[in-house]
Amino acid sequence: MTNPTKTRIHWTDLPDHVRAAVEEILGDRVVAAVSQRGGFSPGTADRVRTAGGRRAFVKAVSPAQNDRSPTLHRTEALVAAALPPTAPAPRLLGSYDDGDWVALAFTDVDGRHPVTPWDARELAAVLSTLEAMAVALTPAPVPTVPTAAEQLAPDFAGWGRIVEDPPADLDPWARARLPELGAAAARGLAALAGETLSHLDVRADNLLVGPDGTVTVVDWPWACRGPAWLDSLMILINVQVYGGHDPEALLRARPLTAGVDPADVTGVLAGFVGFFLDAARWPPPPGIPTVRAFQRRQGDALLRWLARRLS
Repeated sequence: MTNPTKTRIHWTDLPDHVRAAVEEILGDRVVAAVSQRGGFSPGTADRVRTAGGRRAFVKAVSPAQNDRSPTLHRTEALVAAALPPTAPAPRLLGSYDDGDWVALAFTDVDGRHPVTPWDARELAAVLSTLEAMAVALTPAPVPTVPTAAEQLAPDFAGWGRIVEDPPADLDPWARARLPELGAAAARGLAALAGETLSHLDVRADNLLVGPDGTVTVVDWPWACRGPAWLDSLMILINVQVYGGHDPEALLRARPLTAGVDPADVTGVLAGFVGFFLDAARWPPPPGIPTVRAFQRRQGDALLRWLARRLS
């Protein structure tokens, strides 16, 4: 599981007018709030209960915590409002935006994050859910979101930045293959065409497993239009990071990924490796001190998978 942010604010830290706006959305006074662990947002992430017993999940942030986070919340509000009932996602109850603070209220999901290293039964449920989600979200119900290639182009250019300024601790295998890795990432970017709404950030901490095994996908600010197999590949990247299973075997076994051109898969993996290794060496964003260590962990783990595919 990812390390939780160390600077997350709580429900009681919100200005009175923001709490009042959320209570207006919920139609009742909030009497209890429990902050949730996991993820990297410095804003609130609280399960709340009202005086009448209604439960909801509330997230809120302002530029004072992180200058990019309000924009992500605004994007998520647009995406969440357009998701069909068949999408395995919480329902948006309402949002508030005063130009500074942005707050979102969702239905509360009774669930927990998947076990890591990955449990076989939970992983199978997640993969099946993502496959059904791809069907439900094709064509994309939010056509205004960027394409996957548009969303990932700056990230997949990471190898170019590494060529210009190689980290001192860059793995020797990668250092000897920088042109090849950059070319692979470019091919991966070109392979991301599609009209499926992809979550693009599917990880264990963005999933909830209910008591009945039902899987819910949360946190949608990075949604984009891409190939139906993209989210399935994203969770296999997470499996590579945390262990428990062979992502290569899963790649061949699952219906959405089995038929994808291997060179395209390799290219997408190369793009993410370049992004993680490049981003991990920079100072952490305001309010998000733990993200660089996690990016480095992902980059190192994914580089091992990429090396096996290119050997």
